Amino acid sequence: MAKRGVPEVNAGSMADIAFLLLIFFLVTTKIPNEKGLPIILPPKKDENSLQKIELHDRNVLTVLVNSRNQLLVEREPLNIKDLTEKTIEFIDNRKKDKHLSDSPKDAVVSLKTDRGTSYKRYIQVMNSVQAAYNTLRARHMGISLTEYLAYDAKKATEKLRKRYKAAKKEYPLNISEAEQTSVGG
Repeated sequence: MAKRGVPEVNAGSMADIAFLLLIFFLVTTKIPNEKGLPIILPPKKDENSLQKIELHDRNVLTVLVNSRNQLLVEREPLNIKDLTEKTIEFIDNRKKDKHLSDSPKDAVVSLKTDRGTSYKRYIQVMNSVQAAYNTLRARHMGISLTEYLAYDAKKATEKLRKRYKAAKKEYPLNISEAEQTSVGG
């Protein structure tokens, strides 16, 4: 009887298949990119088109966060839990208190942080200010905050879309991290 040799397997075609599978999975796999904050920044303006905007002191709510993550609102210490209500009171004053904003459209929240401020504290402050605007807009629309946050323009009725636009117009998000120039008062 003659001895048979072990049949040889052509490895070249196996390498081709493995390479094709690798390319397939690289092309079809989505790599999540969840870095950064979901904030839409205004478009960059050239130096010639920049305007100097002057604001009355009463229309600017100054929020400072120092290097020890302490929150100061109008130079007074404030707990982060109270920032949303303080911001709502400031924005929606409507000339009731002479130390607060004239109207929601004139109100500006000026946020300044120190280099040593943690990102966590910065995000907490931004979330509190955003929550104030969301709460005011929901009230203006006559719906709950949960309903406002779940608003979907594609699924909303025409009436709800109009109320949503009106609320955003009545309470424009005015958060500034720039130097402000005040004219007193």
